[in-house]
Formats: sequence, structure tokens, C-alpha cells
Amino acid sequence: MVEIELDGQKVEVAEGCMVMHAAEKAGTYIPHFCYHKKLSIAANCRMCLVDVEKAPKPMPACATPVTQGMIVRTKSDKAIKAQQSVMEFLLINHPLDCPICDQGGECQLQDLAVGYGGSSSRYEEEKRVVVHKDVGPLISMEEMSRCIHCTRCVRFGQEVAGVMELGMVNRGEHSEITTVMGDTVDSELSGNMIDICPVGALTSKPFRYSARTWELSRRRSVSPHDSTGANLIVQVKNHKVMRVVPLENEAVNECWIADRDRFSYEALNSDERLTRPMLKQGGVWQETDWQTALEYVANGLKNIKNEHGAGSIGALVSPHSTVEELYLASALVRGLGSDNIDYRLRNAEFAAPEGVRWLGTSIASLSTLQRVLVVGSNLRKDHPLFAQRIRQAARHGCQVSAIDAVAHDWALPVAQWVVQGASQWVPVLGGIASAVAQEKGIAAPAGAAAADEAAVAIARSLLGGERKAVLLGNAAAHHAQATQLLALAQWIGEHTGATVGYLTEAANTVGAQFVGAHPVNGGLNAAQMLSGGVKAAVLLNTEPVHDSAVGAQAAAALSGADMVVTLSPFKANLEFSDVLLPIAPFTETSGSFINAEGRLQSFHAVVKPLGDTRPAWKVLRVLANLLGVPGFDFETSQDVLVRATNAPAGSVAQLGADQLSNKVSQRPAAAPAAAAAEPVVASIYQLDGLVRRSPSLQLTADARLAREVAA
Repeated sequence: MVEIELDGQKVEVAEGCMVMHAAEKAGTYIPHFCYHKKLSIAANCRMCLVDVEKAPKPMPACATPVTQGMIVRTKSDKAIKAQQSVMEFLLINHPLDCPICDQGGECQLQDLAVGYGGSSSRYEEEKRVVVHKDVGPLISMEEMSRCIHCTRCVRFGQEVAGVMELGMVNRGEHSEITTVMGDTVDSELSGNMIDICPVGALTSKPFRYSARTWELSRRRSVSPHDSTGANLIVQVKNHKVMRVVPLENEAVNECWIADRDRFSYEALNSDERLTRPMLKQGGVWQETDWQTALEYVANGLKNIKNEHGAGSIGALVSPHSTVEELYLASALVRGLGSDNIDYRLRNAEFAAPEGVRWLGTSIASLSTLQRVLVVGSNLRKDHPLFAQRIRQAARHGCQVSAIDAVAHDWALPVAQWVVQGASQWVPVLGGIASAVAQEKGIAAPAGAAAADEAAVAIARSLLGGERKAVLLGNAAAHHAQATQLLALAQWIGEHTGATVGYLTEAANTVGAQFVGAHPVNGGLNAAQMLSGGVKAAVLLNTEPVHDSAVGAQAAAALSGADMVVTLSPFKANLEFSDVLLPIAPFTETSGSFINAEGRLQSFHAVVKPLGDTRPAWKVLRVLANLLGVPGFDFETSQDVLVRATNAPAGSVAQLGADQLSNKVSQRPAAAPAAAAAEPVVASIYQLDGLVRRSPSLQLTADARLAREVAA
């Protein structure tokens, strides 16, 4: 450790740290533009000049290493004058268009100009003008004349997103940030460039000119998309969601969010929102009131139960629904005497659950892995923030190995790619197990194939290092031999010292397992229900045509049911539903999600429900009361959570080790499946109903590519 004196205060920091780091530790603010705690040091804005004793001139705090006994002054006349000179230089060519700038009110340059800028300029020359660029549907580069060349956006793309889509060309006053070839910015994390831009050069294209920052209320929430559980700030004006930005949580999403977390809010205000209950009468949809709709559903379910038995009723639920909603849906179905409930619409195997499958380690630990094997995942698109963490680990020497049907571009170095069809993943893992056995001189699992060169390389990689993991992706979870893949992964993990876990697909996949939103007493699974196994189907926040393994066949199967009830925020499943009940999306209801690491995060509604929309937990509670199902006397969503967790309100923030398990009783064997079908995995902007209805996300390169592949 090194001790320095900073503005008269003794500060102790690690050797190799910069003066800026010491200032952060001491709580001293040094003005800056190019410095960002998550990016490499560029030292090109010079705004952080400080007075270092015995130095002949002011030094940049972000790029000056600390030395023992160093004396630094950040508020001396020498430092202040240097900072004021830099500010004057930065404003020479700045357009000074604050009144019409979208960044006005939250602009770092604007804020610092108040303290360090002059009241007038000494320069009378014409200001430079930079031609605007069109870089896609998400980021606006209309006013690049505002750019101060801090290069935060360039470094973000190169270091965090893994794709250097922006760069600086030319020199002097002709310098500009551009895509060079006139391409679009297509990274799945690109929206973070908007947040880190300290001026109004990069702004949000969907949000542009829709509100001023001081008009917005800021409310906390949690992302309803992938299993990261990214923490959000939802910004609201006149009871309408206007913008979504990250809430910093170092243990979960750091200070980043994926583009689908940021821009999916557009769907909340779309014309496809369902705002009143609807009944299909004679093939024609008609709006009605809640009492009529709920009584119609209750009477229909009672009649079907009386005629065909409770086993003819089933529920297909979305793992993007909250813990409370999934718990009540399960309790309702079981209260009617049925066990037909399932969230696993994309799965091909439905083994009896042996535990709540989870990541097997903390999310934060992904950043420090030294070895990792990823099986069946397009990591970068399925889990952008997990990929970002593994990318940081790779930058520090982590060896990444992967098994999949396609060698995806993860924007990080992959030491070993094994590209095989899904039917060969079990033998491939068996080969890696054989290689581990050879290296350790132990017996391999039964039927394991001989290790090839790639298997030996992966085995040796996993046997090295200290912090390592075997991660099973969405395609591995949906695989026809998912249990066998897990058994082999567990064997490999046990003999290499690696943790083993699932990346888990949705915001609440872990929560769906935790509350038992799947058959536990011999009920029908999702595949059986989607093949015509039920007479009455309740669809909670899901669209089987898009969300299931059978796709369009789901419509034909559900059309044959006597009653299909859809609970959705959108006008969905119109083809085969009989009743549509408008339920609140995550911004209009309180609830909880459990992310991949087992972290339970609760949130409140940030806006009022649109029209006659109601929170799904309330709809399920009233429906249960009409059906005479006992135990539905809940007043708040917190009451439901207390019942679901069997713990006092607010006492559960992380599921315990006794509640999470990736153990499997099946013995590992490496026999291949007979022509196993390729697992069904949703593309990045088709994962759920919100992203599917976001116009901006559907204009991205990823969305266009998905449509081309589907066609």
C-alpha cells in the first residue's frame, strides 16, 4: 500500500493506483470527462489536472500513479486555473446549444462549465461543424458537433461490448468519432454509450425530444427479460414510461444494461396493449367488464371440470412472470384438483425436478473466472451482461471453451470451439470426461467416447487455474437429453473443481422452479398440453406460438380446447383464445423476480395500470375466489410473497444453499440420442412479448437477421 496526502488528508491506496483512485477513496471530486471507472485510462480530456508538489506543471489525476509521500492539491490556484483553461479550450468549438440539447439538465459538460467556465469567450472564429451520422435505430448521432473527443464510447465498444464499432478519424479540429465505414452500431450493449457520453453527442433515438430530464420521476425496478435481473431506473412523465436507464448494482449488472432492458419500454405504450377484458362471441371479439369476464371464465372452468374432470384443466405460464403470479397460478390449478401447470414451453425433456436449477455461482464471480466451458449457448445474445463479465475475465487471461451447433461470434477470444449438432453434445461431453479421466488416472463415465484432440485441450484447460465453471446455456436446458448433459457436466465439475450451473433463460426461471410452476404429482407437462392434452387452458403472460418448442402447431392444438383464457398485457393469442384478460406488465405491478444466482429482487409499480388493466396476482386471486378455491385471502403482493417463500416479508434476499441445487441422481452416460432435434432457443429480440413489440428493437440488425433465418 502507498500513502499520499490529498488536500491535507492522508489516503492509503494500492501501489499502481492513480491519483484519481485515491481521490475517489477519499471522497474528493476531481472534475473529469474521459475518465470512467469501468474503462481504460485515456487521459485525453485533461480536465482532471491537479497540482502535484514538485511537479513542474499540473498533472492529469487519472493518469498519474501514486508514489509514497506524494502531496496532491486539487483545489489550489494552480489546479483550478489549469482546469479552467481546459474548460475554455473544450468550449471553443462546442455549439453551446443547451436550450435545444436533449442532454440538457444531465450534461456533465454543462454542469462543470458552471464551475470552471468563463462568462464569455475570447474566440470569435467560426466553430467547426461535424456532419451527423445514421448509426441505427437506437443511438442518435445527429449532433456530433457537441463531441469533445473523450473516446468513452470508443473504449466502451472495444473493452466492454467487445466490438470496436466507433473510432476516431482525422487529426486536430478535423477529428471526429465515426463508424469509419458508415456502418450501424449493432452491439447488444450499445445503449450504454448514451449513458457514458458526457455531452449531448450520443443520445437515445427513441427518447429524443420527448421529455426534459427535470420533468421525469425516477423509480427503481428490475428487468423482466434475461436471468441477470438487471437493476433499472424507470423514468416517468404523466404516468407514462419515457425512458429506462441502469441503476448501478456492482453485484448484478454493474453500471450497464442490455439494449433490450433499455428500449423494450416502447411496447408499454404501443397500440397492441390490451386495456379492457375481451370475449369472443360468434368469432368476433367484444370488450366487456371485469365482472362479466371473470364470471364467464369461472363458470367455464367449473363446467369443464364437472364434465371432464380436474385433469382436463391446465395452465401454461411464462418464466417472465413474477414469483407472486407464478405461485398463485400454481395454487389455483392445484386448488382445482389438477397438476397440469408448466413454464417449460421450449423444453424437449421434462424430467421430474430434483432441485431448483441455478447458476451454481455468483454473477459477480463470472468476472474473475480463469477457466470456463459453455455448453449450448449463444452467450453474447442470450445473456449479454453475463457475456460482458466473461469478456472481462478473458481480458485478464481466462480460457474460454465452448460446445454448440454453431461457432457464434461472442466478441471475446475462445480457446476451443467444438461445433457439433445437438444430438452429439452428450458424446462430446463424454469425450471431455474421458480426457479428464485420462489426465487424472481415474475411470471415465460409462460409455464415454475416446477423447479427441479438442476434448483433451478442454480437459487440460479445466484442470488448470483455480476459479472455473461449466455453464449450461438455454439450448442445453431445452435439450432432449438435458438431464444427461447435466449429469456429465456434474461429473466433469466434480473432477476438475469447477462449479456447474445453468445460465437460465428468463428473468424468473429460478423463481418458477422455486414456487413449483411445473408438474410435481404426475400432471401434464407443457409438451403434452400443447399437443391437445387439456380441455381448458389458462395462458399466463405467454404466447405459445412464439414461446414454445412447437411454434405454430400450438395454435392448432389450443384451437381444439373448449376454453382458452389468455392473461396478457397485449392483444395476444387472438386466433385460439376465448377470453382475454388485461394484466399489468412489470412497470404497472409490484412483484419479485429471482435471478440466475438465486437473488430475490422485489419491485413496485412505477406507473398506474393502463385503462382497465389489473395486476395478474389480483386477477388470479379474484378468479380463485369465484371458483371457491380456499387460501386466496391476500391483500398485497407482499402477502403472496410471504406465503410463497414461507418467510417474513423482506427477509429473503438470496435463496439458501438448501433451496438451490444442480445435483442430479442420474448416472452420467455418454450414449448419443437418436436423431435429437435441435433445441428451440428464442433470438435476442424475440425472447418475450415486450421485446417483440418494441419498434426500435425490431429495426436492429439482430432482429432483421432473426426474421431472415425464420423465413
